[in-house]
Parts: sequence; C-alpha cells; structure tokens
Amino acid sequence: MSFSNPTRRGLIKTGAVASAGLALPTYLRADGHSGFTNAPTGSTVTLGFNVPQTGPYAEEGLDELRAQELAVQHLNGEGDGGMMNTFSSKALKGNGILGKKVEFVTGDTQTKSDAARASAKAMIEKDGAVMINGGSSSGVAVAVQGLCQEAGVIFMAGLTHSNDTTGKDKKANGFRHFFNGYMSAAALAPVLNNAYGSDRKAYHLTADYTWGWTQQESIAAATEAMGWETVNNVLTPLASTDFSSYIAPVLNSGADVLVLNHYGGNMVNSLTNAVQFDLLNKEVNGKKFEIVVPLYSELMAAGAGKNVEGVIGSMNWNWQLQDEGSKAFVKSFGEKYGRPPSNSAHTCYVQTLLYADAVERAGTFNPCGVVEALEDFEFDGLGNGPVLYRGDDHQCFKDVLVMKGKENPSNEYDTLEIVEVTPRAQVEYAPDHPMFAGGQLGSCNPGA
Repeated sequence: MSFSNPTRRGLIKTGAVASAGLALPTYLRADGHSGFTNAPTGSTVTLGFNVPQTGPYAEEGLDELRAQELAVQHLNGEGDGGMMNTFSSKALKGNGILGKKVEFVTGDTQTKSDAARASAKAMIEKDGAVMINGGSSSGVAVAVQGLCQEAGVIFMAGLTHSNDTTGKDKKANGFRHFFNGYMSAAALAPVLNNAYGSDRKAYHLTADYTWGWTQQESIAAATEAMGWETVNNVLTPLASTDFSSYIAPVLNSGADVLVLNHYGGNMVNSLTNAVQFDLLNKEVNGKKFEIVVPLYSELMAAGAGKNVEGVIGSMNWNWQLQDEGSKAFVKSFGEKYGRPPSNSAHTCYVQTLLYADAVERAGTFNPCGVVEALEDFEFDGLGNGPVLYRGDDHQCFKDVLVMKGKENPSNEYDTLEIVEVTPRAQVEYAPDHPMFAGGQLGSCNPGA
C-alpha cells in the first residue's frame, strides 16, 4: 500500500500557491505564525521533558533524560552534532530552533497517568513549554497525549508500545516514533516458529494496563496463527515486585512457553523469579521449556543479568546497529555519559530532533504547522533505515529488531545480540486494522 501524499509534500517543498479548491498548508497562511499556545516571543523556546524519575520505569526515564539533554545541546550547536550530521533532512543548523536557543524543563511522571498529566500541565501552563516529549509507559503516553491535544501543544511520545497510542487513543497533536505491540508480534512470530516450532502451549503474564493488554493480544494472535495454543493469560499489577505467586501455577498448567508481557523493573523481577523456579531447565510436553520477552531494553537486560541468556524478544533500536546515524548517536552519547544509549534514549533523542526539524521546515512553532510538516514525512539517517511518519495515525514505520540474550557477554552492556533486522514491510498494517480501530485522529488544536 502507498503511504505517500505527493500533493501535500509538493506544497511543503515548493511553497506553491494553492490552486482553486486546494487548501493551503496552515503554516503558509498569514495567520500561521500567531494565536497558538505558548508562542515563543523572546530569544528562547522551552521544551518539556516528562520522564519517570521515580517508579518501576525510573531507569528508562533517566536514560531518556540523558538523551533529551544531548539533543538540546546538539540543537544549540554544542558538541559534535550527533545525528544532525546524518539526518536526511538538512533543515537544522545548530542555531537552536528558528534561531531561538532551546531551553528545557523536566517533570516526573512517576509512571502514573495522573502524575504525568499534572507535571505536563505545569510545564505547559507555568513554564511555557511548546512541546512535551518523553515517558516510558503507554498509560502515561495516552494520558499526556490527551492533555497536549486539549492544551494545543505537540506531544512527541517517548517509549510507548501499546497499540492504543496510535490506535483508539490517537490524537492529531501526538506523534509516536517508537514501534508497537503489533509490530513486535509480526517480527517475533517467524523467529519463534523457527526456534521453537509451531506446536507450543504458551502461558502469558501480562502487565495490567493498556500496554500489557495490547501487547498480549498481539503476540497471542501472531503465535496462534502459526499453531501455538494460549493456555492462560494472567494480569499482574504494575506495582508488583515479587512474581513468585504468579510463576508457581505455570508449572502445573501444561504450558511449555512463558510469555512475559512485562517491562522495566517488572520484567527484571518476573524473569528472575521464573529462573529461580528453574523453568528454563525443565522439559514439558517433550520440549525444553522456553521464556519469551516480547519487548526488550538494554537496561532491562542488564538488570536481569545472566537470566536473559537465550531469551528472545524485540526492540525498537539497539546501539550495536552499524548505520551511520546509529554510530553517530552512540559516539555522542557514549562520550558524554560513558555508556551506550538504550532504545528509550534513542527514541526521545530522535523525537526531539524530529520536532525541531518540523518547526524549521514549517517556519513556525504553530502546532498545526508542525503537524502538517510531520504527516507523511519520510526520512533516513536516524537509525532503523528509511522511516515514514504516517499521516493517517502519526505512527512511524521502520525496521524492527529481534534480539536474544547473549550467552557470553563481554561486559555489562553486551547483554543482547541482534538475531534479525525485520524489514519495515513485514510489520506494516492498514490504518483500519482491527487492533487499531475505535479512535479518530481528529484535527490539530493550536490552542490559544
């Protein structure tokens, strides 16, 4: 299927005057530069970075914040420029955004939707933030995206993997670079089939919120389509730290695969508990018992240590990729922080650059101009190969990684290896796919 919109992109690139009956892009109209929320009036512009600084995803949030600070430095012409040097769009010049120095404020989402909305609201109303970026929870992303739509600012989502973020809860002012549960399942299913066969019985433990629900639905559908049976799906509270009581019933269920639809500290703890029950050394139904972690991160793998060895999962991006953009980002991040970046850091860095680039191409901070500049925008040089920001739902489409816990890691960051780079075409889906139905993108809200 075609995602392109040549008419819109042609207008953006050429600035042509609209013909009869064709609406002029918002940011080319005379009123496109005023009358919107937090329009910058001085020599600076403020971005809001809303990340979990406490709670079960706090480690991911810290890495996101590192990347956001690095992105601001690069936008302001400090450091080596990182991915600005490899980005296919050349609108960013290292002189801020539209010549205004970039400043930022931060908030703590606590991995709680109410806290995340409150911190985002404060950054918008008190600090004058014109864009909100970050988060490591889909529940948070959905809540903050809704707030930004109401307030008339752009939301550049951080780590959010629920299908709902760009499905039933999508908003015109919100954009997601990170992949989703459907994409994970589409990438994982063929690899799992090759590794473990088509005759398997799976037991799911699932985080009890929007991400867990849609992740489990996606991986169950994809594995059942290749012959697996879903024996049970048990929901677990996000606040859980000990999963022993959830692991014990797996032993008597007849399942020979445990799927952990958990993330962050939850995954570290549930996987550790599963290994403590010696699941990976058991044989069930004449087969070696296996564990699958549909959504991986480097930070989770490091936290779980040896327990991830041989365990298969998926990722949005990984620091071991050898494209020029990835190498440039890893170099910049590593020199500043002394460690490789996580995929949550990568997506927040990229989202910050994509927002700034859209403002430059639009020639305005007006959120409706930014929306038009990002919709159906195709780019390269930021990792994951050629990428499309689809206009229908504001979801990025790109290659997806299948990972496996490394058997003999050489250091604390060398915990995962890339099993397969799944091409973008394999994880694409129609905008009206049933897993993404029920919501309307609506219209951009410029706010005031």
